Amino acid sequence: MIRVDRSELTKNEIIRMATNRFLNDGYSKTSIHAICKDLNMSTGNLTFHFPTKEHLLAKLVDMLCAFQQKLMEEEAAEGTSSLMALCLELLTIAAACEQDAIAKDFFLSSYRSEMAMEIIRKNEVERAKQVFREYCADWNDAWFEEAAALVSGIEYATLMTTANSAPLEVRIGGALKTILGIYRVPLELRETKIKKALTMDYRALSLRILKEFREYVDRSTEQALLDLMARK
Repeated sequence: MIRVDRSELTKNEIIRMATNRFLNDGYSKTSIHAICKDLNMSTGNLTFHFPTKEHLLAKLVDMLCAFQQKLMEEEAAEGTSSLMALCLELLTIAAACEQDAIAKDFFLSSYRSEMAMEIIRKNEVERAKQVFREYCADWNDAWFEEAAALVSGIEYATLMTTANSAPLEVRIGGALKTILGIYRVPLELRETKIKKALTMDYRALSLRILKEFREYVDRSTEQALLDLMARK
C-alpha cells in the first residue's frame, strides 16, 4: 500500500501554486492570501510550511540555479565554453528583463531578498570555482565568496534600470568586462567572448530561455509530486 507523506504533499502543492503565480502574475503582485485562495487553504496552514512569501521565492530561485547549471552543461556538450555560457546568461537575463515585466520583477525581487541572495551567491561561488579556477588558482574559498558578493551587486545594478540607464549593450558590456576582470580573465579573451555574445540574437534567445525556465519549473514540481506518490 502506498503511503503519502501529507505534509510533503501539502508543501509541494504550495510550491507548485506559488511558483506558477510568481512566473505568470508576478512575484510582487502575488499575495499569500491569493495563493491560499487558489489552494482552498487557510493562511495558517500555508505559513506553517512557508512562514513568508520570501521563503517561496527562495524555492523558485533554487530552481533557477539548478536550471542555469543544467543549461550550462547542455551548452558545454554542444561545444559552448563555460565562459561564454556565463556571458550569455547575464546577457539573456538582462534582455528578458527589458522585454518581460514579470521576469524583471522576479529577478529584481530575488536580488533584493536576503534568503534568495544567499542561494544566488552560493551558486555563484560553486560555478566560479568551476569556470575560473585556472585564472584564480591561488584563491581560497573566502576570496571566491568575496568575488561572488561583488558580482551579485554588479548583476543587480545591470538589471535595475531607470529612464536614464545606458542601452542594454553598453550596460552588459561594462558589467561583463568588470566581472571577468574580477576573476582575472585575460583582457583579450574577455573582449573576444563579450563581442561574440553581443553579436548573437540575444533578445530572441532570452525569450526562449525564459519559456524553457517556466517549463522546467512545471516539470520539476510535477516530478516532485510523482516522486511523492511513488513512495511506499
